[in-house]
Amino acid sequence: MSRVGSLPLAGLGRATKDFLFPPTCLCCRKAVASAGALCQECWSAILFIERPYCDRLGTPFATDLGQEGLISPEAVANPPVYGRARAVAQFDEGPVRTLVHRLKYGDRLEIARSLGLWMARAGADILAEADVVVPVPMHRRRLMKRRYNQANVLARAVSAHHGIPVDPFLLERIKSTPTQVNLTRSQRALNMQGAFAVPEAARPKVEGRAIVLVDDVLTSGATLNAAARVLLRHRAARVDVLVFARVL
Repeated sequence: MSRVGSLPLAGLGRATKDFLFPPTCLCCRKAVASAGALCQECWSAILFIERPYCDRLGTPFATDLGQEGLISPEAVANPPVYGRARAVAQFDEGPVRTLVHRLKYGDRLEIARSLGLWMARAGADILAEADVVVPVPMHRRRLMKRRYNQANVLARAVSAHHGIPVDPFLLERIKSTPTQVNLTRSQRALNMQGAFAVPEAARPKVEGRAIVLVDDVLTSGATLNAAARVLLRHRAARVDVLVFARVL
C-alpha cells in the first residue's frame, strides 16, 4: 500500500476530510472525535432499551427477574401479529426525536449509517435467525413527494452492518392511509386494514422465509401488525420487527 510517511493514503484522506470538515454531533452539532457520533451529552440523554425486556414486545422490565425470554403482561393480553420486536431506544422529545426527524424530513440520509449500526446491535438475536430484511413500504404518492423511504434507508444500513440481504419488493403499500397522529389504537388498526399486499411475483420469495420488518419508529404497532399479517398470510415462516425507536 502506498504511504505518506507512516500514514496510509486512506487514513490521510480521512484526516484531511476531518481537518476540512470537522466531525460534529449528529444532534447538537458540537465537535466530536469521529464522524457519525453523538456528543457525550446527547448520548447520555438517550433512553436506550437494554435487557431485561419482554421477549415479544421488546419493552423493558422495571426490574431484572433473572430470567431471559420472559413475556410481559401486555404481550400476553394483547399479543402482536409479528413474533418479536427490537428497538434501540425509547422515543422521546430529546435526541431520539431529533435523529428520527432529521432522517425522515430533513434529507439527512447519512444519519442512517449510525442508526443502522445501533439497530443491527439491538436486533442481533432476530437478525441471526432471519433470511431477509424488508423495509416497511411507503405508498407511491407519498414516496414521490418525499423522494425516499426512510425505512428502506435504514434497512440498507442494517444490511451493511450485519450482512443480511434486503428486499424492498416483497411487500408493497397499496392503500394511501391518512396520518396516524392523534388516532387511538383501534383507529390506527382500522386505518391500516388493507394497506399492504405481497406482489404475485414476490410470493415464492416470501413462503417459508424468516423476515425482519424494518421501520424508524414503532408507536401502536398497527402498521407493523398489518404488514406482518400480510406476509404471514403468504406463508412467511416468521416475521419479526426491528426499529430505531419505540413509543412506550
